[in-house]
Amino acid sequence: MTALCIGIVIALLDQVTKYYVRNGFALGESIVVIPGLMSLTYLRNTGAAWGMLGGQNGALTILSVVMLFIMVIFRRSFLNDTLSHRIALGLMLGGIVGNLVDRIRLGWVTDFLDFYIGSHHWPCFNIADAAICVGVGIYIITSWKDVRTATREAAPVPVVEGTADTQEPVAHE
Repeated sequence: MTALCIGIVIALLDQVTKYYVRNGFALGESIVVIPGLMSLTYLRNTGAAWGMLGGQNGALTILSVVMLFIMVIFRRSFLNDTLSHRIALGLMLGGIVGNLVDRIRLGWVTDFLDFYIGSHHWPCFNIADAAICVGVGIYIITSWKDVRTATREAAPVPVVEGTADTQEPVAHE
């Protein structure tokens, strides 16, 4: 239930913020939020995150639907029943749905979060993109941590001669 709730909140937050950007900005318009660091800039993206695979909206729509199907149907195969994995799943599902709604309705995804330092810009993105990236990051980090913990717990503990565990008690007179 946690993943579903998070997914719904992310998809709604993503769609609401995109609605306000599309209706409050002219295409290409930019408003500085934090000078030298962040602007809100209205862009249309027909590709994947950060403009990769530009013009491939149809293929990315199909890929999004397939990924949603795989993640929902096979989630027990690759997710642990931990809070961190439920949060990661919710973030990823909400992000995919948020961008999928744009792709189906508009034929492109609304991007508006523009981070930069001086003249060096990070590619524009949106709430859905951020949720997907954070969800994948949480999944990778917690999976790696779980594998390390399981490996450590499964490893045999070496017994060294003369340790307290192997010595016979000595009687003192």
